[in-house]
Amino acid sequence: MSIQVELTYDMGKAIGEHRFEVEAAATVADVVEQTRQRFKEGGDEFAKLAHVTRVAVNGVLVKHSKGMKTALKDGDRVGFVKASAGG
Repeated sequence: MSIQVELTYDMGKAIGEHRFEVEAAATVADVVEQTRQRFKEGGDEFAKLAHVTRVAVNGVLVKHSKGMKTALKDGDRVGFVKASAGG
């Protein structure tokens, strides 16, 4: 199973890549954990950057389905989405 992960600009800059694939992820929580592990120093920077993001699967925020327990299937796209505002 292959899941495409897309990061925010700041997250991607921190680890040196804006997209990557994971092979073994049954739920959104698995993807979040695997993403956290890509950050140095135990993921402190990940926690800071993730605090201002939400997670979407195939463009739909997971809070509208089963949250972090949302099941994934081959070919899904999990994105970290940063809220923006302006006028």
